[in-house]
Amino acid sequence: QVQLVESGGGLVEVAGSLRLSCAASGSVSGVHTMAWYRRTPGRQREMVASTTSDGTADYVEGVKGRFAIFRDTAKRTVDLQMNNLKIEDTAVYYCYVRARTLGVWDDYWGQGTQVTVSS
Repeated sequence: QVQLVESGGGLVEVAGSLRLSCAASGSVSGVHTMAWYRRTPGRQREMVASTTSDGTADYVEGVKGRFAIFRDTAKRTVDLQMNNLKIEDTAVYYCYVRARTLGVWDDYWGQGTQVTVSS
């Protein structure tokens, strides 16, 4: 099993910054995709930023130029630096990891951390 522990959410004013962190622990023998998703009430969870094992990063259109994803595969951590935050960035953010444990690849999710952007 893999456990994901998130930290760094909170309340911030418009144009402010936050950094989310996620650490994976457990019997991990391989990590492929590490990503951050978010969900707002009434909407489906959407991918915000992701990075694969070859270092390729992808972002949802609305955060490009403002958010940056940082991955440390050796430490099994993935951070999301969020700058110039907007009201519409308010959401619960979830860490996601596709990892291999005991020879089996599976998807793992964090418990979610609230990010609230206020005017």
